[in-house]
Amino acid sequence: MNRESIFFVLFVSMSLLSCSNDLQVDEVSVFERQLLVNDNHYLIKGICYHPVAIGSSERSFETIDKDLALMVEAGINTIRVYAPIDNVNVLDKIDAAGLKVIIGIGYNQDGFYDMVSGSFIDYVNKYKNHNAILMWELGNEYNYHPEWFEGDLKNWYNDMNVAADLIHKADSKHPVTTAHGDLPDALALSLSPNIDVWGMNVYRWVEPESIFSEWKAVSSKPMYLSETGGDSYMTVSAEGYEQGENQKAQADANKIILEKSFDDKGICSGVTLFSFTDGWWKAGQNDVQDIGGTAPNSSGVPYDRDPNEEYWGIVDIHRNKKETFNVVKEIYLSQKKN
Repeated sequence: MNRESIFFVLFVSMSLLSCSNDLQVDEVSVFERQLLVNDNHYLIKGICYHPVAIGSSERSFETIDKDLALMVEAGINTIRVYAPIDNVNVLDKIDAAGLKVIIGIGYNQDGFYDMVSGSFIDYVNKYKNHNAILMWELGNEYNYHPEWFEGDLKNWYNDMNVAADLIHKADSKHPVTTAHGDLPDALALSLSPNIDVWGMNVYRWVEPESIFSEWKAVSSKPMYLSETGGDSYMTVSAEGYEQGENQKAQADANKIILEKSFDDKGICSGVTLFSFTDGWWKAGQNDVQDIGGTAPNSSGVPYDRDPNEEYWGIVDIHRNKKETFNVVKEIYLSQKKN
């Protein structure tokens, strides 16, 4: 075989391999109010995931194998993370487990694939052909922080819209979403037409469904509950639940919240419950579990209206199942397979 023939064979082989890889990547799209994967309706049965070990404040995936096994057992099909996962082995494990991931992209994260540096688009290009990716998510509750944008949220919405457009040009197979604090107002919607799916962090007691009709009235795009749920510590006794660590309060709240989250699948594309594991790093000393902590717009947290930030997991930091784990499992497994 001559030199030209060898190069032709290599070119054809590489082309076929490229086509084969493309075929293996699920295509995620939107149609009217629906999120689709390979043109089939995709219902998010998800969990927010930010694993931090005892004594640390940094995210670590050292427990990814055990965590994924627990997620699969609970019927979870989607993970939502707050920062890019720059580790193909972790993404491979997520995909092998049959799960998808919503990748959070921050505005100013010291240059780590963030919007300020523009490096976020490098991440999109690097991983857009990975089968684990479900959506790209720009920001988390930034509407609660105008001080980050010179006191004017118009700056955030404009920047978010430009970033979404850049992602669309780089990647046609995955929608762009955001995690907005509660219902987006007219300003957010008018300045952000490039957002394909609106995520909403909703803490309205045990009534997340109240946002569905409100969303239907202002937009025809898909939405999902990017955060919702309850914690397992009662700051005060209330609603028949005793003060102190109270897993029953969390389990009861999450049962109602999740059941109502799936009440109107024509409007809501699902939920990523907050959160997978307790986070000891959030409210004080990172080597003990503290009560307290602050979160914006949290007066609707059941049942004490107080976000004890280190008690939100469906498993504790040692990966022991809390009462709410079986609630999540029962409800997620009862939903029809995507």
